[in-house]
Amino acid sequence: MIGACVIWGSSPLYFSMLVHVPTGEVMAHRVIWSLVLFLGVLAVQGRLRALPAAFARPGSRLRLTAAAFAVGSNWLLFLIAIATGQVIQSSLGYYIFPLIAVLIGTLFFGERLRALQVAAVALAALAVLILTLGLGVTPWFSLAIAGTFAVYSALKKGLDLPPMVSVTAEFAVLAPFAILWLVAVPSATPAFGSDAATTALLLGSSLVTAVPMMLFTSAARRVDLATVGVLQYLNPTLQFLGATLILREPFTGWHVLAFSLIWTAVALYCAATLVRRRALPGARARL
Repeated sequence: MIGACVIWGSSPLYFSMLVHVPTGEVMAHRVIWSLVLFLGVLAVQGRLRALPAAFARPGSRLRLTAAAFAVGSNWLLFLIAIATGQVIQSSLGYYIFPLIAVLIGTLFFGERLRALQVAAVALAALAVLILTLGLGVTPWFSLAIAGTFAVYSALKKGLDLPPMVSVTAEFAVLAPFAILWLVAVPSATPAFGSDAATTALLLGSSLVTAVPMMLFTSAARRVDLATVGVLQYLNPTLQFLGATLILREPFTGWHVLAFSLIWTAVALYCAATLVRRRALPGARARL
């Protein structure tokens, strides 16, 4: 679990080495090579037949397609944030994602908000308001990244498929669009094959995508949900540290105030998760 979160949190540093490549091209290669890798894993596991079966039911087919576009939008926004020097906004988005997910659960799945969760959501909203007023611009990247991943999580909630199969299916949905992009919007000098380093980085983007997902899927079956809920914040924390200490993105007093509220909201959210898990001592995460 920690390994998955560390890779996710460090991924902006990896993709920052590809800022010389058009974002759409990076996204396309990430999708295509990730699909190749996941198909290989399913082939080794002898589960390739599960892929067409996943699309057999109309309900699953619709959810998989919607989930693919939601997570694809999330990845594209993430890559744009890196290319435009807005990794701090990206980290903020992944901090507030669980809080938006809580709201979606309340509005669409009838889940009840606890007092600590209400306080956490209110603090997150206040943090966004402070950034909007202080910087004179709404943190749209943060809200869009959090929103698309929350929608993705909500869509996955109703899917009764093994994680590896559903993720591979999502890549299969996105792959034709990735190929179409490479064909219809060719670069003056295509990055893939232009030099060994860039080609290796584009191929390696599949590992940066697939390995943490595999580690997370494996660990989540053994780790209780409270631990998963707490460790997921390692990702945006590492993104934040990388953005400020390594990528040297500007971090103003308004950011300090907003992130202080966000970290307080995170603490309240984690406390609410721990309280809930103690009330259900036998519960385990099911993925």
